[in-house]
Amino acid sequence: MGTRWTCHGPSLFVLFCYGKLLPWLRTEGTWTRQGDQSGAGPSQDIIMPTSFSTDKFYNETVAKAFLQFYEHTAQVVWNQFMDATWNYVTNITNKNREEMVTQRGPSTFCTLAPARLFKTSRFQDPAVKRMLSKLQNIDKAALPQDELEEVMDGKAGRSVWVLPWLLSLGIDLQEIMVTSRDQKELLWAWQGWRNAVGHQLRITFERYVQLSNKAAKLNGYKDMGALWRSKYEPDTLEQDLEQLFQELQPLYLKLHAYVRRAAKGRDALWPPLSPCTPLPGNMWAQSWVNILDLVLPFPKKPPEDITKIMKSQHWKPSKMFEEADMFFTSLGLLSTPPNFWKKSMMERPADGREVECHASAWDFYNGKDFRIKKCTEVTIEDLLSIFHRMGHIQYFLQYKNLSVIFRAGANPAFEEAVGSMITLSASSHKHLLNRGRARKEEVNFLMGIALEKIAFIPFAYLMDLFRWKVFDGTIQKDVYNQEWWNLRLKYQGMCPPIPRTKDDFDPGAKFHISASVPYIRYFISLVLQFQLHEALCKALGHMGPLHRDILKLGSSKPWPEVLQKITGQTKVSTKALMTYFKPLLNWLVTENVQQGEILGWPDFSCTFAGLPPSSCLLYKTPMSSTEKDTDKVTFMSLELGPDQTKFGQWVLLAISLVMFLVALLLARRLYSLEKRSLSQDTNAQDTGSRDSSAPETQPKAYFLGIAMETRLVAKRHWILLGLCLILTLYSISLTIRVFTQHYRKPPWMRAEWWSWD
Repeated sequence: MGTRWTCHGPSLFVLFCYGKLLPWLRTEGTWTRQGDQSGAGPSQDIIMPTSFSTDKFYNETVAKAFLQFYEHTAQVVWNQFMDATWNYVTNITNKNREEMVTQRGPSTFCTLAPARLFKTSRFQDPAVKRMLSKLQNIDKAALPQDELEEVMDGKAGRSVWVLPWLLSLGIDLQEIMVTSRDQKELLWAWQGWRNAVGHQLRITFERYVQLSNKAAKLNGYKDMGALWRSKYEPDTLEQDLEQLFQELQPLYLKLHAYVRRAAKGRDALWPPLSPCTPLPGNMWAQSWVNILDLVLPFPKKPPEDITKIMKSQHWKPSKMFEEADMFFTSLGLLSTPPNFWKKSMMERPADGREVECHASAWDFYNGKDFRIKKCTEVTIEDLLSIFHRMGHIQYFLQYKNLSVIFRAGANPAFEEAVGSMITLSASSHKHLLNRGRARKEEVNFLMGIALEKIAFIPFAYLMDLFRWKVFDGTIQKDVYNQEWWNLRLKYQGMCPPIPRTKDDFDPGAKFHISASVPYIRYFISLVLQFQLHEALCKALGHMGPLHRDILKLGSSKPWPEVLQKITGQTKVSTKALMTYFKPLLNWLVTENVQQGEILGWPDFSCTFAGLPPSSCLLYKTPMSSTEKDTDKVTFMSLELGPDQTKFGQWVLLAISLVMFLVALLLARRLYSLEKRSLSQDTNAQDTGSRDSSAPETQPKAYFLGIAMETRLVAKRHWILLGLCLILTLYSISLTIRVFTQHYRKPPWMRAEWWSWD
């Protein structure tokens, strides 16, 4: 996934700033106004204290002066470090690395932020209180210098700096995963990448966890997972995320069931797909879009190959960026500044430089320098990726005039959501048609989007779920790999294609884990982007300040307030996402029922107990009560557990049998009434011929306790019999349908049902 370059930034930069701020706080004398002596930017007057007293920490004026000095210092230091870091990742040499390390500056000062010393309870300005609260969290910068260096230098569980050659290797192996359909080649790439990266990181990852937790405690949190979650402010984040996942899981299960069957049936050369088969198209199976050709709902109406069209028109990476920029300006948003086109790395350098190719957007914190780093290939995937990263750049441009403390998304997921929302708009059916590059049938089009978005749901969720459990001690070092695969199987339906050992560390093969980048932002943004997209679509007649002003807020307001301004809601909701995919969801339900597909996958658990250290097998284990609850089945428009569904099916079958018996009794009663009615008519005719003057005394029959003529009772019995037969047929058909959907065949249609064995 794309990201802005903040993973090593602000928290570390705060430390540098405090190297200059603490002497400021300790200075003796009086408050004076001094000119800027840094030489790093235009001269401006800033208030500096020349006397120091703890009483001043109760003074809001002093706090504002502190923030003013911090603002100026931080911009200079952050800009210098971003520049040095950029030089290193775009030209990986020892010299550039040393310069990057030098920019970290001296850190022989106290680990607690001076911002914590201010007593804000009596402060009136909410912006001042919010700024100080943000400065109180300095992340790993709270560590002593030697331990900070250990983390930042990659000596404690981070491979991104010490193994740059592996990143180039990863590009080649990922290309194999995208293009190959050969199972042996895919397995070779899958195993090769994990062995090369995971083994290296496994050695030091435990130390990384220890130092991360220590830094979190110095910041006032119980562990690093709690510190990461604090970025989203609500205390109910974990429960809210689980609810979102449960709401989205049915859509993923339906897509998973269809893709496994369709991919197996379309490619005769491809072996039967199981949860343990490497899924072609992506190294982590987090996106399935590269196997769209294998699972297209209507293969006779394939979408145009946009990549092929782009290449035939001789597109260059620069044109792809220009196309994205043109799309943003067409919405009335800002165009990128000239420096962006001069300084960005839009493709892999041809001069032989070693570079770090993971795509990212960069803000250099001077209000005018914004860049993207990406080794672009001419493909539709990279074009949409560029739209996403340009969304980050647009966010930077919109909030560039805010305090440096507020130059971030409303929460970490907001920035991702804005970029993804723009990508969603750019890839929409209407836009592609308008640009003359694609004509897709609706379900085919939505399938392409779903293979990117819906397939990503469980992976985006479990990435940080795994690390939170590691940080809080639920997952110990001896079972890192085992629990990683247990989570992937439980949530994603994926398991390792070859035996894995406790010495392997497969989660480390993912960049965001090796680089210590929180991932839950992508899960939240996955839902949020559709919510924002829906709101903007409804506001098409109001293309003025609505979306621009929202971006300009940065993180200056709590994110629920920002969300409410644009959507009218204060919580992230899956409703818009489900509405977007409703046509595809309906099609998947029908297709899976017709094909007798079973939703979900066998419940296995990866374990090393009692096995030699070189093997890891998957054993069948009973489902836990919580897992049973998540295995929902649709029964008469209700989402029920398997046991409840079975009970309901048997009740429905019993009702149908009772109705059938009632129908038989009614038929017998009806036959008796018809016979009786015929006898009465005959007797009446005979009596009338003998004595026409005799009074009418026809016997009565009863219907539901009411006496009436036999003929009328017979008519009502016909109606009741018809209703009973209709209800009987409906009950039987509904029972068979539910059994077919979940168990392929109801028990009475299976051979073993009638067996005497």
